[in-house]
Amino acid sequence: MRIATWNVNSVNARLPTVLEWIQAANPDVACFQEIKCMDEKFPREAFEDLGYNVETHGQKSYNGVALLSKYPLSDVRRGLPGDDRDEQARYLEALIEAPRPIRVASIYLPNGNPLGTEKFAYKLAWFQRLQNHARELLALEEPLALCGDYNVIPEAEDAKNPAAWAEDALFQPESREAFRALKWLGLADSHELGREPAGTFTFWDYQAGAWQRNHGIRIDFALLSPHAADRFRAIETHREARDMEKPSDHVPVVVDLDLEA
Repeated sequence: MRIATWNVNSVNARLPTVLEWIQAANPDVACFQEIKCMDEKFPREAFEDLGYNVETHGQKSYNGVALLSKYPLSDVRRGLPGDDRDEQARYLEALIEAPRPIRVASIYLPNGNPLGTEKFAYKLAWFQRLQNHARELLALEEPLALCGDYNVIPEAEDAKNPAAWAEDALFQPESREAFRALKWLGLADSHELGREPAGTFTFWDYQAGAWQRNHGIRIDFALLSPHAADRFRAIETHREARDMEKPSDHVPVVVDLDLEA
């Protein structure tokens, strides 16, 4: 099974690019972040015509996540538990009804900037809620993939120029510690499983020639439960997508799992 995660940075604004990529890469499951539209505005038919079942958790102009699957989707959860007041559309989870089912979540973790504001506090609180929920999911002892834009730079090697991010919420000790705590529950980073080299980035800002100078960072992840990690086969970071017509500032990450038996 091929599972992709991609912050598309507005699915409607980049629909031709997204469709071109998804037809070429042909994932079985795709997790989108920052769809930036309400559910009714998501271009569902364009993906259904390619054989995908579609679930969305949208929000006008901001955030929003989607799950596309060539298999039926069940047990759909919209929104991360732990705060009934949270109206931001950042979490969508479903059971992929493949011959060997796998639970997949599309995650868009808060950015957290600027530091010293409620936005950074919200980021850390969201991380804690994700950790609490992940602990419950891991107790199910089933294949699980938590995929998405985590808005965290885990290590210095995950940035071309770490010093440039020293005052950014993505590279704060608290953010990095929260990410490690999530992994330490028993989740494996597909990047590490696949032994991708340092400098495998997933995001380049549109400003200051970041792409041309390769001033990238790695902030998009597919974290796998033990039951999924045991079936890990490969990972691909589709850097070439950043050179497509009207690209997102992120590129897709695709993980291959052997779920045949």
